[in-house]
Parts: sequence; C-alpha cells; structure tokens
Amino acid sequence: MRILVSNDDGYSAPGLEALVAALEGLGDLTVVAPETNHSGASNSLTLNRPLSVRTASNGFIAVNGTPSDCVHVALTGLMDTRPDLVVSGINNGANMGDDTLYSGTVAAASEGYLFGIPAIAFSLAEKGWEHIDSAARAARLVVERHLAQPLAAPVLLNVNIPSRRFEDMHGFAVTRLGKRHPSQPVVRTTTPYGDTVYWIGPVGLAADATPGTDFHAVEQGTVSVTPLRLDLTQHSQLDEIRTWAEPLCASA
Repeated sequence: MRILVSNDDGYSAPGLEALVAALEGLGDLTVVAPETNHSGASNSLTLNRPLSVRTASNGFIAVNGTPSDCVHVALTGLMDTRPDLVVSGINNGANMGDDTLYSGTVAAASEGYLFGIPAIAFSLAEKGWEHIDSAARAARLVVERHLAQPLAAPVLLNVNIPSRRFEDMHGFAVTRLGKRHPSQPVVRTTTPYGDTVYWIGPVGLAADATPGTDFHAVEQGTVSVTPLRLDLTQHSQLDEIRTWAEPLCASA
C-alpha cells in the first residue's frame, strides 16, 4: 500500500506529524506538504511561477505552493509509482459545511480524487491541537477500514474529529454537510503607514446543524464521515434552464 500524505497547515504542523505517526506500518508513506500555512487556499494551483521542492529537516518534502500544488506535483513529477490512497490533515480546526469550498485540507484530498485515487481529508474540530493524538488514532481507524474494504469507485471523504479524548468520543457517523451562516464582517484596521487594510472576518455559526449533519455529529462527540463529490452541475435545474435558454440556443 502506497499512501501520499499532505495538508494545508504546512510541513511542520503538529497535525501532519501526528497523522504520519499514526499511519506508520500501514504502508509506504510519502509526505509532500506546503512550505508555509495555506489555510483557505481551496483548490488553487500556482501557475504564475515555478515551484521549488526541498526535503525538510523532519524528512518531509516541502513545496513552496498550495496544498493542491503539493499533491499535483507529487502525482505528476515526484512519485515513481501511483499511490493507492491520498490523505490530508490533520487540520487545525473544523472543515464542515461550507468550509469545504475554501479548505486547503479538503483541496489536497480532492486533487488526488481528481486523479482517480481514493482520498480522505481529516480535521480536528477545534483549533489549538488539543487531543491531536486522539484525532490521529481516529484517523488511523478510518484508513484501516479503507484498507480492509476499499470502495468500488474512488471516494472523497471529509472526516471531522471532535476535540476530546478518544475514550470520550461516541464512535463514527456517516453525515451530510451542514451549512453555516454568512461570515462575520471584515475587520478594518490601519497599518503603521496609515493605510487601511482589511482582515477577513471569522466564519459564521452553524445555520443547519440538524441530525444527520457533520455539525450535529461533532457537537455530539461523534467523528463525522462525509462523502463528497466535485460535480458542481445543478442537475435539478437542467430542464428549467433548457426551457429558459431555448431562445438563446435557437438563435445560435
């Protein structure tokens, strides 16, 4: 089993080190991660400059690019053999609901999924790395389950782990994405030179945390496992849009 490991918090992040340690013995691990923190990078690729690659002091490969860059470069240039699994994390903070659209952690996993490789993104629900060893233990169980019974088609899983002792977790639950309220307003401040600058505000609270959602599961102390897809087509509107666009299509 060949496993590619990445993240968005950077190659020296405690979450990445804990995940790699937890996966030891499950296969041949290759770790390719960003040189610096790229939280919120989403699925961006660096196209305006070349990327440098180096082996860091901890033995991980560091790329001066985004999480998607890391997995893309690993799959298309660094690895001699295609991996059997891509894992990403463990992120410093939750990636639930709308977070998945912005998450660099999920993006690293989805880059592998785009190449037809099963992929799993792991996140610790609360920032600060408390109980990271317990989160890593839960992550290993998910990977072990995948190795024991791989799904027939490539799968992209988003796993959020409660910030608590492993013994205090209430198992695992398969969930759907919940939904957040809009983000809080930007924070305006002034630089020492008198220029006005803006910080993106904190994320909004949960708007849909009903039973069955990732928000609800994590709130109950349960590890949330959500299958994702990358098809953005709104299939339910296809017929309506065909009728609406008929004059446009007829005149083409």
